[in-house]
Amino acid sequence: MRALLIVNPHATSTTPAGRDLIALALSSALKLRVAHTAYRGHAAELAAEATSDGYPLIIVHGGDGTINEVVNGVLGGDVLGGEGGSMASIAATALPTIAVVPGGSANVFARSLGIKNDPLDAANQLISLVQLRHHRRIGLGHCDGRWFLFNAGMGLDAHVVESVEASRAGGKAATSGRYVRATVRTFIRERKLAPALTVETPGGAKEEGVYYAFVSNASPWTYLEDRPVYTNPGADYDSGLGVFALKTAGWVSTLRIARQLVFPRRGGPRHPDLLRADDVNEIRISSSRPIGLQLDGDFVGLREDVTFRATPNMLDVVAPRNPTQQTP
Repeated sequence: MRALLIVNPHATSTTPAGRDLIALALSSALKLRVAHTAYRGHAAELAAEATSDGYPLIIVHGGDGTINEVVNGVLGGDVLGGEGGSMASIAATALPTIAVVPGGSANVFARSLGIKNDPLDAANQLISLVQLRHHRRIGLGHCDGRWFLFNAGMGLDAHVVESVEASRAGGKAATSGRYVRATVRTFIRERKLAPALTVETPGGAKEEGVYYAFVSNASPWTYLEDRPVYTNPGADYDSGLGVFALKTAGWVSTLRIARQLVFPRRGGPRHPDLLRADDVNEIRISSSRPIGLQLDGDFVGLREDVTFRATPNMLDVVAPRNPTQQTP
């Protein structure tokens, strides 16, 4: 089988020797071409070219941001328009299957599919899965003219991502500790501001006075090292989106909710000032001032009105049919 291996050489946990070993292992079972990304957006361009060239398999070795680029390159970002009428044409098109060899810091998407976190172990696992034809068809999220795989957010988490991206541009590694420190600094700064968000879900439900909101297409939301963080335990690739929106910035309430995210309780986090729902087809989040938007850990920019939509059965991925995943 022909396959294109798209490699982000700047991903957090990749090394030249490791990349060579991964390519060698995959070449033993696939007719492999290797392409390295050179700039932001390059992975999407390479994926779009591979789709046009009829590659049946695209393998991504990089972090979640690189995988997001590849998926947007394969599917095309702004295809849904206002009503989502183009999805049937996408589903009817012969598109490549996506496979992942983790190379980032969190590797949320790969872990959510049951892919091993060590890159070389994942490459060997991938060979077996391809030979066994173990694929899954998963749903995606869509907003702002782009697809997202597992999570999105407006407010706090987007500004944290922006801060960490700035640190990475300055040569600092994107570690869990750096994310935690950035989260604390950003929370202290933004809790002084008036809540700007309004969250609307189907059926007329509307919550105003929201400080920040997360949207999930899968669970867990992210990882702190090896510990999963759960906002919407019921979210998965076979259902709608989950929403997690907080109407308080008080220290005591925030710490109680944070503890539930890291040490989950059955049924997921609960608090009087927390709006949480699973399996929602559409979520609109508007803001009284420009506020940050992130998709799959990638800062997109400032927005004032974003509609998130669930899009079922959009992408074929190489993955175990019954991934092992701890859930609360």
